[in-house]
Amino acid sequence: MVVFTASSICTSECITDACDEIVRFVYENKPKLIVVDFEAVKFFSSQLLGMLLNVRSRLRDYGGDVVLSSINPQLYRVFKITNLDKIFRFYPDKSSAIEAAEQK
Repeated sequence: MVVFTASSICTSECITDACDEIVRFVYENKPKLIVVDFEAVKFFSSQLLGMLLNVRSRLRDYGGDVVLSSINPQLYRVFKITNLDKIFRFYPDKSSAIEAAEQK
């Protein structure tokens, strides 16, 4: 589970650090699923979309996937506009995402 606690995720350094840490975790643990929780997030830069795609690509190498939870409607629109809503699965909260993962 990746939980963003900042309300704004927009600095290149922050996003790069998060990506590096997540990718390292993926290589070391080869998880089948990573849930990214956006409950506290009100704004993010488009670079975050690239990071999510990068992590998803790395997970796919191991048969895994990335799902998103607790994303507010305004941020969801960014995914819809970029057609990324067809690539990622969205859940209303962390527990729904985890429950769905356990059923897979």
